[in-house]
Amino acid sequence: MTADVEDRARRLLCGLQDSIRDAVSNARDGRAAEELAEVAAVTAADTIYRIDKISESAVLAWFEANWPSDLPVELVMEGVEDRAVTFPVGAPVDRAAFVCILDPIDGTRGLMYDKRSAWVLAALAPRREGKATLADVQVAAMTELPTSKQWASDQISGVRGRGPSGLVAQRVDVRDGSHRPLPIRPSRALDFRHGFAALARFFPDGKELLARVEERLWRELHGPGDGGSPLVFEDQYLSSGGQIYELMIGHDRMIGDLRPLAHGKLGIESSLVCHPYDVCAAALLQEAGGVVERPDGRPLDAPLDTTSPVSWMGYANPTLAGLVRPILGRLIEEHLR
Repeated sequence: MTADVEDRARRLLCGLQDSIRDAVSNARDGRAAEELAEVAAVTAADTIYRIDKISESAVLAWFEANWPSDLPVELVMEGVEDRAVTFPVGAPVDRAAFVCILDPIDGTRGLMYDKRSAWVLAALAPRREGKATLADVQVAAMTELPTSKQWASDQISGVRGRGPSGLVAQRVDVRDGSHRPLPIRPSRALDFRHGFAALARFFPDGKELLARVEERLWRELHGPGDGGSPLVFEDQYLSSGGQIYELMIGHDRMIGDLRPLAHGKLGIESSLVCHPYDVCAAALLQEAGGVVERPDGRPLDAPLDTTSPVSWMGYANPTLAGLVRPILGRLIEEHLR
């Protein structure tokens, strides 16, 4: 992929996400939360709510109207797993040059009740024989889907290998479309005291086991703090994209998602875990200077699909990653294997 194609692809992904944000915002106006929260379908990837179907229609319409014919692409997202979807429409899958993996609403449950922003996530990778993985992603973008009382929507996009200066980050005023630069500053803290860090445990399944692992992690890293507990705060942001954003923007120092490991240990079969489309924009954190990896420290390379379970760890900087890796590796062997 040449630099010109990368830049063009980045702008296309941002345009797609602008369109999704507008469609979701317009469709949400005047609708009750209960209507948006109606279950529309249950797939192997996740539960699909009424609000998800709104974004799905917007995605397909945008691709058909706007995706250039000289960049044939295969689309991977929830709702189209049962068929090959390519653009230009009808293009043979084996002629597609790229794979676009997309999550139109990451954080559906928070947004449909108007509690917290969700995110549009998209990434583009060269299509290759076999299945492309997260390690193949070259271009990524993420755009905030704000709550109804929110005027700002943050958008971050970039190209792998260009570093922090290659990120394009802006805060958009959804009232008039104006925007201003958005600083991307992952935390430079050298430990976790008085900062936000957590393991994801959104749902009842596996929560007790994951909490036990996290408590051991903090005690081994920092020992007991004032009052007998380490001073580490947590924020269970029910959106993997939102978690990546919090690390990039400097709010959080570590986020981990070990739900697939916990479910495997407990013999639980559940789709309520992270999937590749949930972390398809993780390369943006890496470009910003943060770390995203498997729990054992290896590169994140899950296939670009909607069903593979993904365990991952994200850190604001390499120093923090180096503190956690050896302890976490041992705790995983003790509790999650």
